[in-house]
Amino acid sequence: MRDKIIYSASDLFITYGFKSVTMDDIANAIGISKKTIYQYFENKTKLVEATTLHMFDTISHGIDCICELNKNPIEEVYEIKKFVMTHLKDEKSSPQYQLQKYYPKISGTLKEKQLEKMLGCVQDNLQKGVGQGLYRDSIDIEFISRIYFNGMTSLKDQDIFPLTNFSMNALKEFFLEYHLRAICTTKGLKTLTQFIDTNQS
Repeated sequence: MRDKIIYSASDLFITYGFKSVTMDDIANAIGISKKTIYQYFENKTKLVEATTLHMFDTISHGIDCICELNKNPIEEVYEIKKFVMTHLKDEKSSPQYQLQKYYPKISGTLKEKQLEKMLGCVQDNLQKGVGQGLYRDSIDIEFISRIYFNGMTSLKDQDIFPLTNFSMNALKEFFLEYHLRAICTTKGLKTLTQFIDTNQS
């Protein structure tokens, strides 16, 4: 039952936001009493914490599976973006922004885990791209990986990028192309252009 509660709560939080969804909403969605939820979670904050960790683990596993496919490094970053956006339902309810605003402690813990995961993933991608001659061998991998994380995180700041002006999917598309054009070799730019042309047609 605990897992069922987490799965249902995760889906509701991602769809409607952490602030909007109540314990009653979650209980009604599952078809149980609110009292049953409280048998497993002391309060909504504990449930939010459990669901964010569950979502992080699920997405991390999916990213690992994509990386194991040994795709072209440029294609790999787009595949990861697509996978994450699918699991977060295009972030239409801006879940991470709401998490930061209403549950700052949980948000801080999640950010630490995301930083560790993303640095490792991006650094592997950069090293692979350099090795294949797609990314410039002069790039500072440590610096680029941290700039990448900071850039991706800032996209969720609605004061800077209000979702009334931009969709999250479009923002990430813009950012990925911006990131890749900054580090690609001539060979990499050709590969990037071909990938964008193929996937936009």
